[in-house]
Amino acid sequence: MLKRLLATASVATLCLVSNASAADTINMWVRTGIGAAFTGVVDAYNASHENQVALTEVPFAELVQKYATAIAGGQAPDALSLDLIYTPSFAAAGQLEDLTDWAHGLPYFDALAPSHVKLGTYEGKNYGLPLSVETSVFAWNKDLYTAAGLDPEKAPTSWDEIEANAEKIRALGDDTYGFYFSGGGCGGCMIFTFTPLVWAEGKDILSEDAQTATLDTPEMRAAIDKYRSMVAKDLVPESAATDNGTNFLSFTNGKIGQQSLGAFAIGTMINDFPDLHFGIAPIPGITSGSSSFAGGDNIVVTKGTPKLATVKEFIEYMYSPEAQKVFAQNGSLPTRSDIAADVLKGLDPRLQVAVDAIATAKTPYTVLFNDLINSSNGPWATFINAAIYGDDVDAAFADAQAEMQSIIDNAK
Repeated sequence: MLKRLLATASVATLCLVSNASAADTINMWVRTGIGAAFTGVVDAYNASHENQVALTEVPFAELVQKYATAIAGGQAPDALSLDLIYTPSFAAAGQLEDLTDWAHGLPYFDALAPSHVKLGTYEGKNYGLPLSVETSVFAWNKDLYTAAGLDPEKAPTSWDEIEANAEKIRALGDDTYGFYFSGGGCGGCMIFTFTPLVWAEGKDILSEDAQTATLDTPEMRAAIDKYRSMVAKDLVPESAATDNGTNFLSFTNGKIGQQSLGAFAIGTMINDFPDLHFGIAPIPGITSGSSSFAGGDNIVVTKGTPKLATVKEFIEYMYSPEAQKVFAQNGSLPTRSDIAADVLKGLDPRLQVAVDAIATAKTPYTVLFNDLINSSNGPWATFINAAIYGDDVDAAFADAQAEMQSIIDNAK
């Protein structure tokens, strides 16, 4: 669907609509519920600058399609907060402004979140820069650790340890479980929380050039086996099998001992669940190391906008120490590593774990991300459900590997 929309947009005549009464106002689209961190930055910019930013919220599930349609119809905004995974697709379709020379001239360019910069780059040119940065982390309930006889201050460093801890927590009985994941119906959740187990071992689901599916590896099989084992031992609530992401924050109910989450959850738990005592650590690899998924949004600029200079002014403000502090104070991670320590000063130290993950966090780079991974009917989502909950693991691997490669080959 995304590919077809972009193809339609790429042959349309781009005719951006500007506001004649306020030529210095940037029209920018963001996903609904983008949060107080970014809206706070926009408010601060508008209060201190003659130029202004006008935000239009679009439902997250509709944003990509609506943007592609708007480009085709000459109704596109000047700028957009775009899930970083889609940046290569729009760049490949020629719909975004080339920001390369200006971006590389920023004195802090090398300190910007690397995975976001990578996803914002297409054929050596930069079309997107980090707006909101998200990483995946591992959380454990300290009270349940204590009740189960575990050290509440010790983070597990392998999945054997996580499973052993889960067994002790489950032994507390009733509706207390050792582990949770939104996996059976949420491929997007599992690319975020599950692939770090494999990345930490030096493996991936796609080759470096994204032209070969590399799903079926011993490391991925070991990761699947670990999740299957925890499900089989009743260490995971049955609801995980059908969770489409609605219950992604099940950890907050106080009955889940361990769960991989997004960094955004740290602020949510601190502010909304003050009685929840939790620890945060990197997501361990199956046997050693750790890794993380880099999520969040890039800011992109629609090709041909007459307000490019004003958008650049806003982006530079967004990266200022003042604005980066607004991000952090509202629970969003800073995007500049060179000032992250100062920005986080006085804030909850658990945020630093998520910030440290930015340097090594990964995001699969492919213009086919939606077809391969995000689609609820795509090979990744189907694979996760079949491999963890199905009876034939070999078939799940074979089918997903073949379908992923077929999608890649047919797109050439």
